[in-house]
Amino acid sequence: MKINSAEFVKSSAELKECPAPTKNEFAFIGRSNVGKSSLINMLMQRKDLAKTSGRPGKTQLINHFEINEDWYLVDLPGYGYAKTSKKNRAIFQEMITNYIKKRDNLINTFVLIDCRHDPQKIDLEFMEWCGIEGIPFSIVFTKIDKLGSSSLMKQIAQYKKKLLLQWEALPPVFMTSAEGKSGREEVLRYIDEVNKSITTEMYRKL
Repeated sequence: MKINSAEFVKSSAELKECPAPTKNEFAFIGRSNVGKSSLINMLMQRKDLAKTSGRPGKTQLINHFEINEDWYLVDLPGYGYAKTSKKNRAIFQEMITNYIKKRDNLINTFVLIDCRHDPQKIDLEFMEWCGIEGIPFSIVFTKIDKLGSSSLMKQIAQYKKKLLLQWEALPPVFMTSAEGKSGREEVLRYIDEVNKSITTEMYRKL
């Protein structure tokens, strides 16, 4: 897929504020500091489309970007560690849950995982929740340039082993590096193939 345009549309504090569901939507989510903003910028070949920060938890709203005037890329608040109050974390959790469960035009959620860390309980629980709720998702391992090939394969194998304890088959898995620009074509090709396989006529009529 060639990215001809990538434009910020709006930030929303709750589901009802999101843009009208007239286009297929692909969301990106992960623990704070997983490299989500950097990955989005790499995919779109833009330096500052999604705001990056050295402070975990900077994304605190549902951010919509219109891609090629054809589909939405959605940058969701991270789950897990963030320097914010317990009350705010509860607000973020409700926002994320409502969006993922009730957004009719959400086609796929990319769950980002930092490949440098052993399987984290919060990541496994989030993916298990997606499975229970019947929410289509894919796994995106980030920062693969930070590990050697043998260490990387070991980490991926650990995650797959954990997931297969509860899953009969794994969802699509992507290996990426924002710094090394790895995985860009694979992720965009997947989005393109999914978009082509789904008719959006029902959304355009809304």
